[in-house]
Amino acid sequence: MCGIIGIAGTSEVAGALYDGLTVLQHRGQDAAGIATAEGARLHIQKGNGLVREVFGEAQMALLPGRAGIGHCRYPTAGSEGSAEAQPFYVNSPYGIALAHNGNLINTEALRQEVFEQDRRNVNTESDSEVLLNVFAHELEAQKALTPQAAINAVAGVHRRCKGGYAVVSLVLGLGIVAFRDPNGIRPLVLGRRDTGDGLEWAVASESVALDLAGFRRERDVRPGECVVISPRGELTAEVCAPETRHAPCMFEYVYFARPDSMIEDISVHKARMRMGVKLGEKILRLRPDHDIDTVIPIPDSSRDAALEVANVLGVKYREGFIKNRYVGRTFIMPGQGERVKSVRRKLNPIQLEFRNRVVLLVDDSIVRGTTSQQIVQMARDAGAKKVYLASAAPPVRYPNIYGIDMPAASELIAHGRTEEEIQRLLGCDWLIYQDIADLEEAVAGKKQLVSTFDSSCFTGEYVTGIEPGYFERIQQLRSDSAKQQRRTGT
Repeated sequence: MCGIIGIAGTSEVAGALYDGLTVLQHRGQDAAGIATAEGARLHIQKGNGLVREVFGEAQMALLPGRAGIGHCRYPTAGSEGSAEAQPFYVNSPYGIALAHNGNLINTEALRQEVFEQDRRNVNTESDSEVLLNVFAHELEAQKALTPQAAINAVAGVHRRCKGGYAVVSLVLGLGIVAFRDPNGIRPLVLGRRDTGDGLEWAVASESVALDLAGFRRERDVRPGECVVISPRGELTAEVCAPETRHAPCMFEYVYFARPDSMIEDISVHKARMRMGVKLGEKILRLRPDHDIDTVIPIPDSSRDAALEVANVLGVKYREGFIKNRYVGRTFIMPGQGERVKSVRRKLNPIQLEFRNRVVLLVDDSIVRGTTSQQIVQMARDAGAKKVYLASAAPPVRYPNIYGIDMPAASELIAHGRTEEEIQRLLGCDWLIYQDIADLEEAVAGKKQLVSTFDSSCFTGEYVTGIEPGYFERIQQLRSDSAKQQRRTGT
């Protein structure tokens, strides 16, 4: 998962791009980059680390221009080296910088096609660079530099690229070209502001990035749509992919997105509250005479759900863990060993909230199970009489292939196991999972603005279909052991 943003306007954009990336930092903590266009020059600054570590005063001074894009990276496919930092750049045609959130599932076939058919070289393992070269080739084939030529080029990308992707690109002489995969799996939001000197437009992974810069959220970029924003603030938009099933990623609402964001006109905050209501109702159905004394969230993304669970059960809600704000999200740590160490660095229990109590811990989801095991033990060590664990999401049994690092199925604690077996492994006295129907109903809400979701990590049903041997290939790329081998060279 990554964060992307693009802005074209009447004023210098580097500062606004920086600010936008800081509020998208939760989507990726591995690397960050910004590209801006100034006349016929394209400027790029990028590197490994957090946004504030990559960009200082000196770097920002090298990014003049009134149009630009930004990216913060969380690695899935490819390595974690500085060569993988985005935006990527090609000088033909015209000069194009591109940043991408998501994952292509036909990367290897495309890589060969780009080399043999398009006569272009891909220099890294990143599928984003492959996507950039596909777009560049399709744009060059148009033999024109107009908004319609860009839309036609994106239609070519949709024909060739398979997977989940949201893209912002900067094309010299044209402006920003942003587009979204035909199923709308990865999010992309469009906003605008009137500065008095003219209209400025922005696109971003989440609406919170628009809020900070003073842009009004207009709408989500539609599935398969291409949006072209000229340096003068003129917007051209067209859906250029065949109509298919709209299926936004469920895990955005469960975990990744900030609660103050709106995705598909659905409040992430409200969706998580409704998850808590559904989960609380299930607990009451299963154990109407429960002995739970206290509901405690595992911070941060489970707070909304945990509060509603407590309300439904009629028991106390308490903050039982203090979070170290200077440790990143453990889900996106690069390896199992690092995740194990980070849980202890990240959370410390308030013993008074656990001592001699039956506590219900609420988490947004349980993926590998490593974090949950440690937190359950921390609750016991703090004096809890019993430790129950509830997940606001169903069991994660299958890899996510559209840009979230849920790697080999063998590394998912729920894969091939019953809930009773998972409970024993986690060491809790009772384990409760959300039902998939309840989760989808909770996110859709009463308005039912979205009827289907990509819930493949829970159901194993992949909206794009899967080619034979794909899971074996991603296991070689994404498993913790494979990543360790790439880092150490062994």
